[in-house]
Amino acid sequence: MSHGLEPTEEYDGSIVVRLLDDTAGREQIRCTSYEEAIAVVKENHRSVTVAKIVDRDGAVVFTSAEMSIDDWETEWEHAKRRLSVDVEAYDCPYDNVACFADDHCIQCQIDAVKDDY
Repeated sequence: MSHGLEPTEEYDGSIVVRLLDDTAGREQIRCTSYEEAIAVVKENHRSVTVAKIVDRDGAVVFTSAEMSIDDWETEWEHAKRRLSVDVEAYDCPYDNVACFADDHCIQCQIDAVKDDY
């Protein structure tokens, strides 16, 4: 029971673009992906004082006052690409190209279960 106390905030896991303007105030736009957030910033960053991208954890990962959205997008794409290739090497005995050290193919999973018995 909450005894009349309700949560004051809800977390939906979305990325937020904050548009801050000295005259118009502040606008917050929820995005489902970084690609969408980058597009929103590109559409609006010239018409506002500052545009920011806030990640799912609430940390500001981009601010137009400090960097160019095009430069940040390039760095973000490079970081994303590096993450996708930093996979521990694993040599599948069944030569399955979709078998990785942290995500084994069905054959390797069966072998692991057999080895446990």
